[in-house]
Amino acid sequence: MTLTDGQHAVLLYDGLCGFCDRTIQFIFAHDTKRTLQFAALQGEFAARALHETPALRDVDSLVVVQTGANSSGQRVLVRSDAVIAIADYLGGLPRAGGWLLRLIPRALRDWGYDALAKRRFRLFGRLHACRIPSSEERVRFLD
Repeated sequence: MTLTDGQHAVLLYDGLCGFCDRTIQFIFAHDTKRTLQFAALQGEFAARALHETPALRDVDSLVVVQTGANSSGQRVLVRSDAVIAIADYLGGLPRAGGWLLRLIPRALRDWGYDALAKRRFRLFGRLHACRIPSSEERVRFLD
């Protein structure tokens, strides 16, 4: 489930979701590796990625798309597995939180994730447009 060296990973997120925007800001603040890339679900990269994986078209989740260093195969993580992979990638306290999440069965983790996802706009607001990354961040956004 971890984002390992030698892999290219892209985090697909809802660019109009206040919670997702805060999550991206948290990742930027704690990302020492600076290799994870980002793409809003409303963009072209996500449209292509979701077209290639039809089972994901109706998934209301953060999505981590990983490709190996030699582009042999693609792995897609959703819901709590994506959260754990991101926590592992960040290291430190987030990684510890990821290890705690692993103690909870996936079905229960995903149920909690889905419950938050259903209420995220009510709890954290809806943005009118995707966030504009700073010039430093821009190189890590695919569209």
